[in-house]
Formats: sequence, C-alpha cells, structure tokens
Amino acid sequence: MQKIETKRFRAEIDEHGCQLTHLVNKAGDFDYIWNNDLWPKHAPILFPAIGRSNDDAYLIDGKKYEMPQHGFVADFDFDVVDKQADQVTLSLKSNDATKKYYPFDFELKVTFSLTDDGLTVAFDVQNDGNTDLSYSLGYHPAFNVPINGEGSFDDYRLDLAPAQDSLDTYEIVKKPNPYRSGNVEKLPDYRNGVVELDHDMFAKGLLIIKNTGIKTVKLSSKATQHAVTVDVSDFDHVTLWTKEGANAPFLCIEPFNGLPDVYGDLAELSSKEDNQHLKANGTKKYQVKIELK
Repeated sequence: MQKIETKRFRAEIDEHGCQLTHLVNKAGDFDYIWNNDLWPKHAPILFPAIGRSNDDAYLIDGKKYEMPQHGFVADFDFDVVDKQADQVTLSLKSNDATKKYYPFDFELKVTFSLTDDGLTVAFDVQNDGNTDLSYSLGYHPAFNVPINGEGSFDDYRLDLAPAQDSLDTYEIVKKPNPYRSGNVEKLPDYRNGVVELDHDMFAKGLLIIKNTGIKTVKLSSKATQHAVTVDVSDFDHVTLWTKEGANAPFLCIEPFNGLPDVYGDLAELSSKEDNQHLKANGTKKYQVKIELK
C-alpha cells in the first residue's frame, strides 16, 4: 500500500489495480472514499474497456478475445516507478498475461498527486507497438454520501458546470448485465445545471451522460460545509452510479473515454464506438482533478 499526504489530506493507493482506497480529511478525520463490502471496490481504473462487452469478448480482425467488465487492469499489480511525500507514480506494462486479453504492447502510468486543494489523478497511455492502439479509459471513484456522515443521500445535489439546457444519456438495458440499447434519452430531473440526488434515479442502474461541454461535477449539500468537485473536462462522458436497490450511501462520479457495448453482436476493437486511438509509439495524457472541501 502506498501512502502520500499533505498538511490537509492523506491518500492510500493499493498497488493491486492501482486503486485509490482512502482519501482522508485529516482535520475532520473522515474518508471521502467508500469502504464497505456492500460494493467491495473503491476507485477502480477502467482500461482498455469500459462496461460490458457482448459475451464478455470482442474481435480483432474477426478473432475473438475475452474482455472482463471494465477491462483487466484492476486485476494486475502495478509497479511503483516514482515516490515522493505527496505524489506517487505506478505503472503497468503489457506482458504475457495481459496479452491473453489484449495482444498489444502498451504502458499505463498513473500518477496520484496531493495538494492542499485535493487530489489529481493523471493517466499516461503509451503505445509501445507498431500498430494502432484502440482502447477505452475511465475512472470510477466512489464517494461517501453523506460526506462525513452529515445529512442523508437525498440531501445532496450535483452541480454540472457550465450548465447545459438539457443533457443526453444512453438508455441502459439489463440482459441481465447492463448494456446500452443504442437509444438516447434525457437525463431525468436535470434543471439549470443541477441534479437533486435520490436513489430512485438509479433504479435502472448507471446514468452515462454525454459530455457536451461539462467541465466539473460538484457534490454538495446544505447539510455540510464539505464538498467534492470532479474535473471531467478531459473526458467524453461522465457516468453516475450507485448500487441499485440498496439505498447505498455512496455515489460514483466516473469520467469515461469509451462506452459499454450496445447489446448484440461482438464489436471489432478498431471501430468500437468512442474508443481512443494512439499511433505507433504515441502517448496520450488525461487527468482527473478532485477538489476537496
């Protein structure tokens, strides 16, 4: 377990899956990140797939490869390549085990940087091969709601800025696992940039919002002075989720570059909708900035 800290905050990152497990407000002695067996994860990294693939697989030039939900990196140990008091960088390089799922040469580096304003998670994807690298990348942090136990889930709201007149989401169908139907619908209960939270809005599961200009998503309540603001400006979609039917006291705010499959036939990786692409020996950087109060 890797620990970093500043005067105000402390973070812990598990090398297995490169997963943020704790993000602690030291003065208040509380954790912003979810820790409970009701959903036994915390903040998984999604690569090189997001969501469900049909038959948990995909095609490369017609050849079938297995692909677990949200990709495979959550099941691999990352190496620590740089460590400072307030920052740590971890890396996963392709190997024989990753190539059973994804027959490409790559390196995924993730840098966690703490300041007295919050945490920045920076992703660096490198194509170490000589062909196009097609992939999805997402981040899946689960935040405790209520924050510091103050108020209840229904007391909280999301401010999506800058405000849009309306926002599109992708209709989800359960088969029984969640897939996209291929249809688009409006984000329910969205008004003037604000979504008032309640568990009923997640009855069908996740809400994948098409990002048409959203820069930040702020989680806050009048019941507390604390808040979490997630900068999603490097990503094409932002997903909201909590465990349906459980009245769970957490909310995932998830920036996505990539999408789950539309239910049906296996997809060719090279033409997967909203996938990212890197030329041979290319690199691409993304970051998620989490401002904390």
